[in-house]
Amino acid sequence: MTKKTGVDSKPDLRLVGAESAVYDLMRAPETTAERVKRLQLEAHALALEEVEQFEKLLTQAADKAKDIAAGGDAYPVGVREIAARLAADLPVRAETIRTIVGRVG
Repeated sequence: MTKKTGVDSKPDLRLVGAESAVYDLMRAPETTAERVKRLQLEAHALALEEVEQFEKLLTQAADKAKDIAAGGDAYPVGVREIAARLAADLPVRAETIRTIVGRVG
């Protein structure tokens, strides 16, 4: 489509996002089985992204717990003790998740 604004008419170009789907109009419509397979693959990919995000959050929480555990008298004793336990436990849990994702991924 072109704009008709006189001598300098330019084409009406629009950018399409990278996530936009391009369909082959000559291809037969997707069967139910193909659609189920495609949606399962998309769900699997999304689930892996979520798990990777979760692993990163556990690592960040472990770093914060380490800071609190080392914070001295500024933090209540019970909080420092829990933070120290979490600082020791969360990196191990995050590594376990990373290993599982590596095997499944």
